[in-house]
Amino acid sequence: MSSTSHSPTHHTSTIGSIGAPSRRNTELALLVFAVVIPVFAYANVGLALHDEVPAGLLSYGLGLGLLAGVGHLVVRKFAPYADPLLLPLATLLNGLGLVAIWRLDQSELLQSIDQAGTAAPRQLIYTAMGIALFVAVLIFLKDHRVLQRYTYISMVGALFLLLLPLVPGLGKNIYGAKIWIQVGSFSIQPGEFAKIVLAVFFAGYLMVKRDALALASRRFMGLYLPRGRDLGPILVVWVISILILVFETDLGTSLLFFGMFVIMLYVATERTSWIVFGLLMSAAGAVGVASFEPHIQTRVQAWLDPFHEYQLSRAGSSDGILHSEQAMQALWAFGSGGTLGSGWGQGHSELIRFAANSDFILATFGEELGLAGLMALFLLYGLIVERGIRTALAARDPFGKLLAVGLSGAFALQVFIVAGGVMGLIPLTGMTMPFLAYGGSSVIANWVLIGILLRISDTARRPAPAPTANPDAEMTQVVRP
Repeated sequence: MSSTSHSPTHHTSTIGSIGAPSRRNTELALLVFAVVIPVFAYANVGLALHDEVPAGLLSYGLGLGLLAGVGHLVVRKFAPYADPLLLPLATLLNGLGLVAIWRLDQSELLQSIDQAGTAAPRQLIYTAMGIALFVAVLIFLKDHRVLQRYTYISMVGALFLLLLPLVPGLGKNIYGAKIWIQVGSFSIQPGEFAKIVLAVFFAGYLMVKRDALALASRRFMGLYLPRGRDLGPILVVWVISILILVFETDLGTSLLFFGMFVIMLYVATERTSWIVFGLLMSAAGAVGVASFEPHIQTRVQAWLDPFHEYQLSRAGSSDGILHSEQAMQALWAFGSGGTLGSGWGQGHSELIRFAANSDFILATFGEELGLAGLMALFLLYGLIVERGIRTALAARDPFGKLLAVGLSGAFALQVFIVAGGVMGLIPLTGMTMPFLAYGGSSVIANWVLIGILLRISDTARRPAPAPTANPDAEMTQVVRP
């Protein structure tokens, strides 16, 4: 009787093939909830504002459900082993954002200053564009490791995107920040896409240089200090972030890019000293620029004492009336929301006026859903970051690990920067809350980010192929009676 050998790798592959449909069924069930909850919120807003179910409820539900269904089918076909939570979480946040934007569209105050009225339909179109690029990423990016070939091309592309707002006739100054470009009737924020391209460059660069950057020269107060010759990369990125802050007066983008690099540098080298260096350099750069840049000074003063700055603005002694008034109205919105909120559609966050549906949309959730609603939103964001980090831990290649960490870190930093600014923890930066806020650049870029994370996750979780049988080895097997 001849002995038959069973490969453990083949057994793992069989388990993996069973697990993939199970994950996709879990994703489908979660997607149903991710669509039903915003539809329910949409109905609540309509009942609160007009005492009737909104006429567009069915079209909104079908539109969001169709987009989510397309995303699910593409993931099932092209990334069957990917994380089952990322798509439902992004869909839920995007759907709730659409509800809040539509709620502000109904405000007569915002309509009188042309700040709302048709933002929700446009945001739904932007969401469809984001899902289309999400689908394209999963179909055409069959292996995330291909991106490593474009490490230095990514660097050039990112710098090009960051410099576009400075081009005369193309860049657009909005509320003092030069982070937009005007193309016909459309405004685009290149920095939202630059964060993804920069993550690719940082991952490719640090994968090659991580061994050298991990070397230490001496130990000081429990920290292993890097060698002087290895400070070049962090100094270059720091200088670029300072130049962004000076020429584009964009504190948020500067903090985001430098923070993302420091996080990826720490993960690549496992040296806590890089975190310390990064924090010190960030503080020094921000304080230095704020000492001579009027726009940054205005935002800092509006953060430190918005009431005093508002009084000075009214008296003509300062030009910070917009920033200080927005900061005050946002804090009043959070305060009036209390623990459970006033209820969907029953708040007054439209008093923030300018940027109520973009930079300050979190105040709408804080007022109408209260502290409990905000904690639920932050939990959803935290889960996206956690799944991204889990994807990094599961990745089998160093480039994939660093790229997943960079994208997750950038996402987490953006949430912190926006929420911290609106809540008064840090100065306002002008960035938008991922998936929730109105803005095509932001929602499209973040759907691309989710698509890349799903591709890395699928590659990491996909079972290794079973080894091919060797006929010669079978012929030489010993046959025992």
